[in-house]
Amino acid sequence: MSASPPVLPDQVQTTRHRRRLLTVAVFPTLLTLGNLICGFAAIHYASKPIGPSNIFGWSTLTIAGSLVFFGMLFDAFDGFAARITNSASEFGAQLDSMADMVTFGVAPAFMVLRLVSYYYGGPDHYTGILGPDAEGVYGKIIWGVTAFYICCTALRLARFNAEVGSTDEADHRVFRGLPSPGSAGAIASLTLLHQHLTVIRFHEVPPDGFEKTSALILPLATVLCSFAMISRIPYGHFVNRYLRGRHSFAFVAWLMLPIAFAVWWFQVALAVAFCGYALSGPLMVLRRLRPSRAAITESE
Repeated sequence: MSASPPVLPDQVQTTRHRRRLLTVAVFPTLLTLGNLICGFAAIHYASKPIGPSNIFGWSTLTIAGSLVFFGMLFDAFDGFAARITNSASEFGAQLDSMADMVTFGVAPAFMVLRLVSYYYGGPDHYTGILGPDAEGVYGKIIWGVTAFYICCTALRLARFNAEVGSTDEADHRVFRGLPSPGSAGAIASLTLLHQHLTVIRFHEVPPDGFEKTSALILPLATVLCSFAMISRIPYGHFVNRYLRGRHSFAFVAWLMLPIAFAVWWFQVALAVAFCGYALSGPLMVLRRLRPSRAAITESE
């Protein structure tokens, strides 16, 4: 009887990679898939002709932006459900990143591309989607900006999965780089604000220059959010850092101000909150640099 040949390390590694996934956590998985469906629905509504819809009479881009925020709720609850049921797994982390790529990467980029395409040169002149084959240089640049945003989102999600290997709360109190939900929230909130001002506030007759200005602000915000995602700038996890645990009475009182502000000016408050969060990282870095500069001046 001949001895069996030795098992090579490459063969062991191949066998491990081919192991079958037998079970998955049902509730967290369904929540993650809900996030994915919200992203797909946001792209669907963003692709429709911009104008009032049969859903509360909202603009199609307003519905698309709202679906991005619904995706954030699913994204927040799936991680919470996985932790409380002790069912966090590598499968759940990979599925979550795929859903985030659609909802917080592709959907916001397509919304910006669709909005700028519609108002580029006026809605009567161009209603398609800007791309590499656009007539003007500006159209080509906008397509490149949104493509760059999608790439940065993918890099941000992949880096997070590679560097953060646990689901402990301590590993999620500070992020390196702007999280993709925060970036998508800034872009989606600016889109909601734009549609609110155009359709509701100005009654579809915006003042002169508003369309060109908005066509400049959104791509600019998209570029800044793209660089913030792939940077190493620290960003705090809002829920884990500010809403959990005990804080001073004054902190709770100050926290009520934006909530009261949102009751009357919801779209404005949403845009200010998410854009403020996107800027909080660079402002925190600048704040930490000030004492070191003062110390250098004193030493001189």
